[in-house]
Amino acid sequence: MATDITIHVEDREGNTATLSAPTDMGLSLMEFLKASEYDILATCGGMALCATCCVDIMEGEEKLNEMSDDEYAMLDTLPDVLPNSRLACQIQLSPEYDGLRVRLHAMDN
Repeated sequence: MATDITIHVEDREGNTATLSAPTDMGLSLMEFLKASEYDILATCGGMALCATCCVDIMEGEEKLNEMSDDEYAMLDTLPDVLPNSRLACQIQLSPEYDGLRVRLHAMDN
């Protein structure tokens, strides 16, 4: 049984990459994106406390687990949150997420 899934990632410049992500290591999407050298701060270390790992789910949102109250509350603090925005730290990679398309959320500079 294959343990890798395909994730399509669009960076803030509009470039899209198709990446192979392992699902057998217990990684969150945030940890995978950081390991893939995407510009994600993740200053709270994945505790849903900072929203610096916010991504927009472009395809596959219906496959994701329901958002926790903590994630919802953190996203609610962002001025430009979209209906499809999620915290990458709260998405554990799993086989059912194969084909997920995400876009790195715009950051205030």
